[in-house]
Amino acid sequence: MSNYSIKTVSENYKMTAFGVSLEDYNDWTGNAAKTAARKAEITENGKIAELLALADGQEYQINYVLDGKAWRGFGVMGEFDVEGSVVLDFLAGDYIVVSGTGTDQDRLADEITGKVFGSILQEITDYKYVGPGNSTFVKSAENGDFYGEMWLRAKKIDR
Repeated sequence: MSNYSIKTVSENYKMTAFGVSLEDYNDWTGNAAKTAARKAEITENGKIAELLALADGQEYQINYVLDGKAWRGFGVMGEFDVEGSVVLDFLAGDYIVVSGTGTDQDRLADEITGKVFGSILQEITDYKYVGPGNSTFVKSAENGDFYGEMWLRAKKIDR
C-alpha cells in the first residue's frame, strides 16, 4: 500500500490559474505538449510571476473539470483578478494527500500525478476521488532535493 494521508479542509477555497482545455484526455503526448506550451507562454509573458507576486509565492499545477472538459494549468492559492486567468472553486471536505520527493523540480509534480492515477487511487478502498479538481505543489527541501504534495478531494466510502 502506498503512502497517503487524509486531511480535512474546513472551508471552501479558490485558486487562480492559467491553463488549457484538453480536448482528448487520453492524448497524453498532445496534452503534455499543449500544457508545456502554455507554461512557457505564461512564464515568458510574466503572467505567472504576476500571480505569484499577488499570492504567497507558491505555484501549483492544477487539474480541473472546467465547462465539462478536462483542464490543466498553473496557478496560485487565492482569488485574484489577472487578465486571462480563471478562478477555480475547491470545496471543503476530506482530501487524499500524496507526497513525494525527487531531484528534478520540473518533473516531480508529474511523477506524483502519475503515481496517484497509475496506482494509488486504485489501492485506496475507504475513500474515492470526487473532484472537481486536484492540485500539486513542489518546493525545495532542506537537503537540496524537492518535496511535493498532490491534494485530491475525496469522499469516505460507507461500507
